[in-house]
Amino acid sequence: MHLPLDISNAAQNLAQFLSLSHSKLATAESCTGGGLAQTLTDIAGCSAWFDRGFITYSNLSKTEMLGIDAEIIQQYGAVSYEVASLMSAGALQHSHADYAIAITGIAGPTGGSDEKPVGTVYIAVQKQHSEAIIHLEHFNGDRTEIRAQAILKALQLIPSNDSK
Repeated sequence: MHLPLDISNAAQNLAQFLSLSHSKLATAESCTGGGLAQTLTDIAGCSAWFDRGFITYSNLSKTEMLGIDAEIIQQYGAVSYEVASLMSAGALQHSHADYAIAITGIAGPTGGSDEKPVGTVYIAVQKQHSEAIIHLEHFNGDRTEIRAQAILKALQLIPSNDSK
């Protein structure tokens, strides 16, 4: 797969950060459908720092694979601050990773609402034994463009958050 240069560069930067810090990463993805994990596992040598990826597109998979209470999903919606936070925590709990990135959103072209329009994406980054940092984004474009923007943003978050 040929990636846009900015996504490829961001993936390489994250890979270098994880390698140099001797850390492992897990991903939990909904609206990106595994695109983040694919981008990262396209890098040769990723087995040294990529632990696993969860594609939790359905609400049931979020419950079964990540341990998110179905009532939380029903109360706040699958695309929410709360669910993004629990997705990253669940990815850490169900892996051997030091860091987790979770993405949940509405890539479209349908599924949006006035409160959460198409392009609404929550990205959670979490380090083991720390609270998740949640980013709310409002991306523009078609489904492919929204997913690519979410992947790019997610790739950029761990090195930038961890250096603070």
